Amino acid sequence: MLAAAVQLNSRADKATNLAAAIAGTEAAAAAGAELIVLPEYTDYLGPAAGAASIAERIPGPTTDVLGALAGRLGVTLVAGSYWERAAPPSTQLYNTVTVFDRSGELRAKYRKVHVFDADLEGLGPASESSMVTPGDHLVNVDVDDLQLGLATCYDLRFPEMFRVQVFAGCRIITVPSAFRTRTGRDHWEVLLRARAIENQCYIVAADQVGEDGRGIGCFGRSMIVDPWGTVLACAPDEPGYITAPIEFDRQDRLRASMPVLRHGRPDVYQLTTSSLQESNR
Repeated sequence: MLAAAVQLNSRADKATNLAAAIAGTEAAAAAGAELIVLPEYTDYLGPAAGAASIAERIPGPTTDVLGALAGRLGVTLVAGSYWERAAPPSTQLYNTVTVFDRSGELRAKYRKVHVFDADLEGLGPASESSMVTPGDHLVNVDVDDLQLGLATCYDLRFPEMFRVQVFAGCRIITVPSAFRTRTGRDHWEVLLRARAIENQCYIVAADQVGEDGRGIGCFGRSMIVDPWGTVLACAPDEPGYITAPIEFDRQDRLRASMPVLRHGRPDVYQLTTSSLQESNR
């Protein structure tokens, strides 16, 4: 199976951003990709004040557009993340990933659990929690015969999350991201490869690239990494897409020859799947 990560430069114009996401998805599908992943905040990366005005319920208009896209192309689409508005009377906003199957049906949604609040020297403060309410469930989804784990950007720094998903059966973890340039230079590839190696899983990570609508630089370098930690594909520093094969037979051989997952001791670590929500909406 061929997987693709679409790299975007989303800014403050939602219509333009979605048009770019659709074009990138179409191009990846034309190249033969069957699993396509879009970046974090595909719909809007602009001033915080504008986010509330473009946020939608899920399902909603954006869901309809992306579901129709997946159905028309006959692909499994991890449609990045976009701004979700909670049901009234709540005013909460979420950073939410959606997954569509080959027929275009919405099969899962994942609200980002770890929101990015940091104040690194030379980077300036980031306070995602000032706008985004964190989710409270991890999500695996079995869709189109693919066992996917869902993660978003800052989630990469929490390895226990990935381990829980793999213990629950996922073989590919998708990571829509808007990783900042400063941290991306030192951490992006290291974290992606580490999560792939320690969990013997494929990682498909789609990142934003270039300056966004807030004047913040996003790192790009979208990657597809195999269970040995080999970078199968890496995007250049511009919008576009990358593809790489997913070979489950190879994954099975690696897991059999070095049975890390079988040797794990979740009974000792008290690592459980109680927070995991398997979603087949």
